[in-house]
Amino acid sequence: MTSLACGSTLSLLLRAANPNNAARSLHLSSNLLPGFSHKLLTASSSSSSSKTVGVRVTRAAAQVAEAVLVDKEDKSRVLRVGVICGGPSAERGISLNSARSVLDHIQGEDLHVSCYYIDSHLNAFAISSAQVYSNTPSDFDFKLESLAQGFQSLSEFAEHLADSVDIVFPVIHGQFGEDGGIQELLENYNVPFVGTGSKECQQAFNKYNASLGLSKYGFVTVPSFLVQGSEVNQDELSEWFASNHLDVNSGKVVVKPTRAGSSIGVTVAYGVSDSLTKANEIISQEIDDGVLVELFLEGGSEFTAIVLDVGQGFDCQPVVLLPTECDVREKDAIFNYRRKYLPTQQVAYHTPPRFPIEVIKNIREGASLLFQRLGLRDFARIDGWFLPSSTKSLSSSEDKFGITEFGTVLFTDINLISGMEQTSFLFQQASKVGFSHSNILRSIISRACLRFPELATYSSKSSQFQKNLNSSKLNGTSKGREGFRNVFVLFGGDTSERQVSLMSGTNVWLNLQGFDDLDVTPCLLARSIDHSSNTDSDKKDAGLNSIEVWSLPYSLVLRHTTEEVLDACMEAIEPARAALTSHLRNQVMNELAEGLTKHGWFTGFDIADELPVRYSLKEWIKFAKEVEATVFIAVHGGIGEDGTLQFLLDTEGILYTGPGAMASKTCMDKVATSLALEHLKDKGVLTINKVVKKKEDLLKMPVRQTWNDLISKLQCETLCIKPARDGCSTGVARLCCAEDLAVYAKALDDCLLRIPPNSFSKAHGMIEMPNPPPELLIFEPFVETDEIVLSSKTVSDNTQRLLWKEHSRWVEVTVGVIGKWGSMHSLSPSITVKETGDILSLEEKFQGGTGINLTPPPVSIISNEALGRCKQRIELIANTLQLEGFSRIDTFVNVDSGEVLIIEVNTVPGMTPSTVLIHQALAEQPPVYPPRFFRTLLDLATERVV
Repeated sequence: MTSLACGSTLSLLLRAANPNNAARSLHLSSNLLPGFSHKLLTASSSSSSSKTVGVRVTRAAAQVAEAVLVDKEDKSRVLRVGVICGGPSAERGISLNSARSVLDHIQGEDLHVSCYYIDSHLNAFAISSAQVYSNTPSDFDFKLESLAQGFQSLSEFAEHLADSVDIVFPVIHGQFGEDGGIQELLENYNVPFVGTGSKECQQAFNKYNASLGLSKYGFVTVPSFLVQGSEVNQDELSEWFASNHLDVNSGKVVVKPTRAGSSIGVTVAYGVSDSLTKANEIISQEIDDGVLVELFLEGGSEFTAIVLDVGQGFDCQPVVLLPTECDVREKDAIFNYRRKYLPTQQVAYHTPPRFPIEVIKNIREGASLLFQRLGLRDFARIDGWFLPSSTKSLSSSEDKFGITEFGTVLFTDINLISGMEQTSFLFQQASKVGFSHSNILRSIISRACLRFPELATYSSKSSQFQKNLNSSKLNGTSKGREGFRNVFVLFGGDTSERQVSLMSGTNVWLNLQGFDDLDVTPCLLARSIDHSSNTDSDKKDAGLNSIEVWSLPYSLVLRHTTEEVLDACMEAIEPARAALTSHLRNQVMNELAEGLTKHGWFTGFDIADELPVRYSLKEWIKFAKEVEATVFIAVHGGIGEDGTLQFLLDTEGILYTGPGAMASKTCMDKVATSLALEHLKDKGVLTINKVVKKKEDLLKMPVRQTWNDLISKLQCETLCIKPARDGCSTGVARLCCAEDLAVYAKALDDCLLRIPPNSFSKAHGMIEMPNPPPELLIFEPFVETDEIVLSSKTVSDNTQRLLWKEHSRWVEVTVGVIGKWGSMHSLSPSITVKETGDILSLEEKFQGGTGINLTPPPVSIISNEALGRCKQRIELIANTLQLEGFSRIDTFVNVDSGEVLIIEVNTVPGMTPSTVLIHQALAEQPPVYPPRFFRTLLDLATERVV
């Protein structure tokens, strides 16, 4: 079978993998919106050396807004929910993550989701649920013309919602989402929605107005000064500094927008002049026209608390979940966007906080009171600070709420629509008190329905959506629940890609646990704390005996870094800490149950209170064999990809996903990969010449001599350097001169964890480095591919276009392969338009940070015929390397001949929510959604060649 039949091939794989569960795939309709028509981006010549590329997105009709039209006769059976994401604020990327997460966890037979997107200009679009998995706002915006149904105005959009959905779930963060904008629109058209009303949003979202309201209601507040627009009186700000005992030249303050969410634009300033400079930056960047300057709370600890309303109708009964302490580990640092949403060790979280129990009680009481006083509804997130009594106290009367014998509690930010990405505080705190992702989201929606008489039938029905998600307790004797297939999702490790691995494993785990016949346990692979030495020699000596695996309860998976997960595990098994957590958990659950048990739709909590279990790697493998578990490998790099883990599992006869030990070992070694494919040159598969050098030799030899030797041997002027045996992004850099090589060599010698942006002669982004530094390094010619960039919009044409600067006729693609040993099949390749530098960073590849993915590549770049030949060669590569299950192949492709120049093969590719593999599965016909895609990969493990 040729690669051109891959769409039907994957469909056959899906059916064959587990026919008994075919009915459990997401309910998807291919209905189209009225009046929808394909809008293709027109192609036009711009110069002889470059052209504007028209992008045809195939099968758009099958993927656009398929969830919108549900027959009126189904209304009594299915609740129609409209999820609206995007918005004009800089937080719209977070909004897309939230929408994807909400879609993953609420869609079902009794609840049908329609997806909508608001762009930065407040244009509204109906989008397909497949498009929600686009990785970035720019990816969304670029594809709107060809994939979405636009509305002429917000009024037309609201009228459509009134006719097409029963209730709206807004997940727009920042402006238009939390400032009352979308709420007012929905109120004007009598469209039911989840969350707080427009007037209350307006009051709570504006930080300055909210602070005035807090003071009026008797809460301690942080002294602040409002900078409004360009009319800034420096003398007045100087007086404010003096009145708060701050030095006008160096006094430390926080500068933040008044109406831009809780993360974007928040910074620390020193003195009046620096404060005004940073305030003007916020205004000039159009983040906000109002800026708040407030005291930096020295010695304090930040916290955040989710509030859930469990009352009836318009009667408010707020319950505050277990708050989270946000421990920022850098001097003068604040809890900003990067620390809140991206993997970083600059912050640690503790749920519940490590505060005195009386302080936790005060936080919960205050947040509950604030929720009621501000007229909030359904749910919210409230942030604040705890200032211990040992710190400098704020001047405040003793009768203000928040004054305790242990210190002062202050509330600073009201988040009307909390972030809902997979590991957000909403899910972290909810899971601590017994809610799965699905349970908490559906509870919020059901609670909102109680306010609308026409939706009473939905909220009064006993839902069938909840299932027991408790993982089997790995106590060495249990074999899991009877009739269930045990699955261990393994992630983590100690390579520089461990955080991406955590994201991949979390995503796989959450998607697989929706299947009724699986008992899915998340497991963290980590270096033993007893062998925590950072020296390379010590790690080698420790070997596999220094590796352990933690079986994780639900709530401990939901963290940003593997270090956070390990810290949470240690906290959980510390007796005093465990006793406190259990006491507070029971208290919160009793409060929740008091309200929720009055509702017919609530069928109980579905997350058990479990402790993590710690194993040596050998013990864990033994147990996996005992319970006949299938291991879903999501460990990037290290023993997860070099064949070591696969060999250990093979030895015990344990099923696992992905290629076998020998294929993994070959692909991990980029030189071995090239050697294994050299004989395919006549079949259109090319390899890149390489020179391998030892790190110690590189550091000993004069840099200029090494550089001249390399460019002479490789016959090139620009080099690409990469570790010989590491992941696809780590340590990869473009070197244009000997000075660049010197910078890289020094980074190796200094064991730097990352090379800062623009450290080389040519602009680049952050380069994550392997830890420990690699022993072997590969040098190869830097392949100059044609640059494809996103052109800016013009006044005459509101269409975004790609500018393809044709020269070499080679472009870079990445493509997933899936199937059985000897008959692997290629998915549709993706071209990722890079927005910074020459090498895609970890964030660009996996974290939804930047980039536009074109899947499949537009025909104006590569013809269908050349693409077909490319896919056939990709399959040839996969089968030659004896891949099975799934892998990802990165390659350059000639757009005319379909010849491929192999870069590398990843046997454990990224499986994060926005990875290109998801895009490629969704580009199949019919689209393959993440739960079914990961289930297919799991079921292929049962057909391994042993």
